[in-house]
Amino acid sequence: MNIHGLTAAAGTMDSVSRRPAGFVSRRSFLIGAGASFAAVSLAGCVTGGMSLAEAQRVYGPLPNEKFPVPAVAIQKVDPKYYRRTVRYETKEAPGTIIIDPKNFYVYRVEEGGMATRYGANVGRDGFRWNGDVIVGRKGEWATWTPPKEMIARQPEAAKYAKGMPGGLGNPLGARTLYLYQDGVYTLYTIYATIHPESIGKGVTSGCTGLLTQDMIDLYDKTPVGTKVVMLPS
Repeated sequence: MNIHGLTAAAGTMDSVSRRPAGFVSRRSFLIGAGASFAAVSLAGCVTGGMSLAEAQRVYGPLPNEKFPVPAVAIQKVDPKYYRRTVRYETKEAPGTIIIDPKNFYVYRVEEGGMATRYGANVGRDGFRWNGDVIVGRKGEWATWTPPKEMIARQPEAAKYAKGMPGGLGNPLGARTLYLYQDGVYTLYTIYATIHPESIGKGVTSGCTGLLTQDMIDLYDKTPVGTKVVMLPS
């Protein structure tokens, strides 16, 4: 594995594949949060901002989802984290996802030196990492299974040891991109959150969360095999 900044710990991962020794769990975020709450050069020039009225439309309710998603309380989101089209200089190919944990952004590289930029939450201190991975699989309203390390830290998670079914209270939310390296699931994901107050903060155990409406937009554009670059924080 060549992901950097990981703390060694023993443990196992889910049934998809065996986790290599020394790979610490970085699954989503604390169970309580789920219930409650390649070098690049960044130009950062905003070319397509979003008005309040447009934000209310883009982040409106999703009644046709398997589990209807409420509108985002956009007053809880700094407007700089609304979805935007920005100029973005990179050698990465269009379609590549680049996560900038320092600034709480996720970029999807587009043609012509542009990118779609989403506000995000990221790993809290001590749970950040960097490196290149790929989207190994995708899931809609996926089952979430806490790893043994999390259960050891938080015994209240033990009731979900056999999996928490999909739903609004599930930490993975409506859509999930599972991140793999060298054919092995890293236990990191890009996932959907219904907690707007988490955007722009370090709250997870190494995963990256987008507002559900943004995550669905990214998910629909992202095939399995897509490269994902996690920048250093």
